Formats: sequence, C-alpha cells, structure tokens
Amino acid sequence: MHDIIVPAMGESITEGTISKWIVKVGDSVQQGDLLLELETDKVNLEISADQDGVIAAILMNEGDTVKIGESVGKIGAAGQAVAAPTAPAAVAAAPAPQESTPAPVKAAAPAVSVDNSSTLATPAARKLAREKGIDLSTLTTRDPIGRVHSSDVASAGAAASVPAQQAAPKAAAADKPTTNSNKPEERKRMSRRRLTIAKRLVEAQQTAAMLTTFNEVDMSAILEIRKRRKDSFKEKHEVGLGFMSFFTKAVVGALKAFPHLNAEINGEDIIVKKYYDIGIAVSAKEGLVVPVLREADRLGFAEIERTIGQLAGKARNNTLELSELQGGTFTITNGGVFGSLLSTPILNAPQVGILGMHKIQLRPIAIDATRMENRPMMYIALSYDHRIVDGAEAVQFLVKIKDMLEDPETLLLEG
Repeated sequence: MHDIIVPAMGESITEGTISKWIVKVGDSVQQGDLLLELETDKVNLEISADQDGVIAAILMNEGDTVKIGESVGKIGAAGQAVAAPTAPAAVAAAPAPQESTPAPVKAAAPAVSVDNSSTLATPAARKLAREKGIDLSTLTTRDPIGRVHSSDVASAGAAASVPAQQAAPKAAAADKPTTNSNKPEERKRMSRRRLTIAKRLVEAQQTAAMLTTFNEVDMSAILEIRKRRKDSFKEKHEVGLGFMSFFTKAVVGALKAFPHLNAEINGEDIIVKKYYDIGIAVSAKEGLVVPVLREADRLGFAEIERTIGQLAGKARNNTLELSELQGGTFTITNGGVFGSLLSTPILNAPQVGILGMHKIQLRPIAIDATRMENRPMMYIALSYDHRIVDGAEAVQFLVKIKDMLEDPETLLLEG
C-alpha cells in the first residue's frame, strides 16, 4: 500500500485545503494521473499519482486542511482488493440506516472521556478537537463509517458558544440558503485564497502608515502612438501594444529617480532594492493575484506586453507557479479595466508603494486662459508607506510618472 502524500509547496506554504478529488475509491490510476486539486494561500496545485495502482482509500475529504507530508489517501497494487477503512466495533455493529442518505452516526466512545485516540476521526478533526477541548465521542457525523471530520468539530464548537435553543444545524446551513426574517440568504465558506487576501489587506492597513496621493494624466500622446503603431507593432512582435508597457516603463523610470519607493522596511532598517521586479495585479476567479514581471528595466515594450499577457493567462487558469508570485518590489493595479474612475489602492506588503490606474475618460481641460479642449484623461493614484516615504517625495514620484506618460519619448531614455 502506497501513501498519497502532500508534497512540499515552497518555503512560505505549510498547508493547503483539498478543493477537489478527481478520483474515487476503486479507480485504477497510472503514474502521472491527476488525483486531487489542492488550494493554497497563493496558488492551486495538482497532485498526481507517482505509481500505477488502485485508489484503496481516501483519508481526507474535500474542504479538509492538510499539511505538507501528510497522507491524504492510499494507492494499492493493481488487482488488489479494495476495502473500506475498518470502523470501531461500536460503529461496525450498528444497524444499517433504512434510507439511502446516511443517517448521523454516533462516534465510537473512547475508553477515557478525555482521550480521543480510540475515536475514528480525520487528523484535521483531531487537531481541531484538541484546540477546542472537544470530546470526539460526543459528536455525530454523517460519514457512513462513523468517521468524525473537522466540519463536525467546527459545528460542535459553534453550537456550544450559543444557547441551546438558538443553535441550528450547521451542516444544513453550510449547504443551502438560510432565512432571516423570511429573507433568503446563502452561507458560503471563504476560499483559502480569499481568506489570505483578507488577512493581508487588513495587515497592510494595520502595520503601514498608508497614505494616497492623486494626479491625472493626459493620455493623448500615448493614444496617438498606439493608433499609429499598433498594426506594425502587432505584425512585428505578434502581441498588441497596450497601456501596461507604457506604465511599467514610467514606473521603472520614477523608481530610479525616487528609490525609497522601491524599498521595504525590515526592523529598523530600510532595504533599497537595486532591481525592478514589478507586480501586476490580475483579477482571477478565485481572487486577486499579483504575478511579478522580473527585471522590468531590462525589457522592451513587446517583451513587457508578452510577459504580462502570459502571466495573466496563467493566473486565470490557476497555473501560476509560486516563484512567479514572490519577490515583487512595487505593484501596478488597473481598476480602469472594470470602469473605476478613482480609487485608493492598498499596499502589497512588504512593498511600500503601489500605483493605481483608472478609466480613461474625455474631460474638458483648460489649454490656456481662453481655450478648452476635451482630452482623454486618466486619474492615477499612488499609495505609499509614510514611514519611509515623505509626502513631497511621493508627490514628485507621481508627477514624474505623469510627465513621462504625457511625453512618451522620455520612456525610451528614463524607463
């Protein structure tokens, strides 16, 4: 019998959540076949079979949290009989339920009330029970063989914190809409990535002295260049000439002029980065991710556009590698693609600066004392950590970006 082990997933990742089992007990598999999908804080991973055989057991269910090195299932030799895990005697002797849907089964009682070792339960359930001080033998489960899962423990812990008459079945609440004053509601568990995003955003606001400054850019020159060059650019480089290459070049030029925006705080030290790995925020189905454009100062316009397109595609297909998400020095986020006119971006810690792009909109602009023209204008926002970046420095950084975008030829010299 061979264990299906959770593999190492990078230095900063120690656990994940099983999002989907692709196989079931009894399925024949060959080496390399996909077995399950694992959701981590940053990326989704696929775990494949490392030998031929038959799925003999699935030890952890979808939604369970698993750690690196933990066994989540077993593969038996081809042709080997597959048997369900042996239940404790008290459960095995219980009569089969009359209905097709498994009825709640009482977990086997341990010999000592404070000892959960003899109760059939998943590792995640045991860990949660220890943390909450819950006796597993007092819980019920819908597992056909009486195995207690982490969701059973969580439900019991939540029920114990409210008066008995107010407690509601948690399993049902998690699966279908509940009502409040006869109004429909739906309870959904947050994905691991969404939980991580929420945690990091709150931490960024609590740990950094975040401030935002705004400016606006006349996009006429860039739009004119794109209009003249887009066909020849596409024909030569086989990629479209978008806005991100202009903004990436402008950011690099501004970071060279104001290096504290390309730094981070480490204890009482400031670490100024002498390289330019620019994070590009991408909205994916599972939540926002920020793949990194490495050595952006060494890339041409076509290389920037091509690489960003590849990273964005991988983000939306959940195929990003962990190395593609780590180590950025500054971030660009574009809310304009969704129609945002103005917003305040939140820092991507430990970075100390993030640039927000917005929707291009025609607005009347004063050309001189007597003339007005409608110009394609974009608001831009810089959020920064005021602990190491002064207000004057931040304002000049944003003005530098504005000047380069309004005179794109400077991007070739300074970006």
